[in-house]
Amino acid sequence: MQLTLKVDQGQGEYLCHTNLYVIVTWERKFKRRASDIQTAGIGMEDLAFMAYESSKLAGVTVPAMFDDFIKRLVTLEVVEGEPATPTVGATESN
Repeated sequence: MQLTLKVDQGQGEYLCHTNLYVIVTWERKFKRRASDIQTAGIGMEDLAFMAYESSKLAGVTVPAMFDDFIKRLVTLEVVEGEPATPTVGATESN
């Protein structure tokens, strides 16, 4: 699962991308599985955590404490995400 998130910490918008490391870190912190997102959904704290970890990996300066990062957020939006299941066309052999 990969999400592209639009983030603004008050200094201009930027995009960050989740990866396997970010998702596993989220699973460990929140004691949830990525597959739970399809049934239980995803909250703003979940997205904020993914943006926090993705931003750190991308070299963006973020506060040392996650809660301080949340306080600075002006914008946090999902721009793009991989579909939960592939489309029919993606599963067909060429």
